[in-house]
Amino acid sequence: MAERIELGEISIEVVKKDIKNIHLSVYPPAGRVRISAPSRMSLDAIRVFAISKLAWIKKQQEKMREQERETPREYLNRESHYVWGKRYLLKVIEKDVIPGVELKHGTMLLHIRPGADEDRKQAVVAEWYREQLKNVIPELIAKWEPLMGVKIERFFVQRMKTKWGSSNPRRRSIRLNTDLAKKPSECLEYIVVHEMAHLLESTHNKRFLALMDQFMPKWQFYRAELNRLPVRHEHWDY
Repeated sequence: MAERIELGEISIEVVKKDIKNIHLSVYPPAGRVRISAPSRMSLDAIRVFAISKLAWIKKQQEKMREQERETPREYLNRESHYVWGKRYLLKVIEKDVIPGVELKHGTMLLHIRPGADEDRKQAVVAEWYREQLKNVIPELIAKWEPLMGVKIERFFVQRMKTKWGSSNPRRRSIRLNTDLAKKPSECLEYIVVHEMAHLLESTHNKRFLALMDQFMPKWQFYRAELNRLPVRHEHWDY
């Protein structure tokens, strides 16, 4: 059962789990704060930890509130869509063919059956983005496995509301957000390396930062670029 810690205007959700280390997360879009703590840890000890991280929490919340949001997509002609950081204008082509997407001279052609509604158009485009990632991720993993000494057993691509990626050290797997196909390719590579580094170190401690500095010296530049770009506009469920 979740508990709460109140630190002034900041409310922190606390969830106790069968884990070894305490984890602090700040989620977009408004900066919801959550702490996952070992079951044996007292609420007073968790409060002391939260107070020690208060400045970092406020900084993350401020960044999230300032980050630009994409306007809601309606899948209409000449609407802007992005692929690997490049802007394309949408052109909807209604024909009795298998739905799909292709890029041509700065245009994203959406082939869709007549009468398809907005949800169906969104689903076709989302699946196309997913396939773009699935096509390039194996090459990135193959590049970084020998450099990092990490073996990935499986990777997953899915829509994620609060993260660009996640990892499972026990299963040697990583998950990546489909929206990464909209961002510059170096941002995707940064997230792949980030999640692979978590297979060596699960938390964002000094060792993790040292690993990132070792494998990708410009990782902070790529993180800043990713955080600068607009993120999906949607209603976030908590």
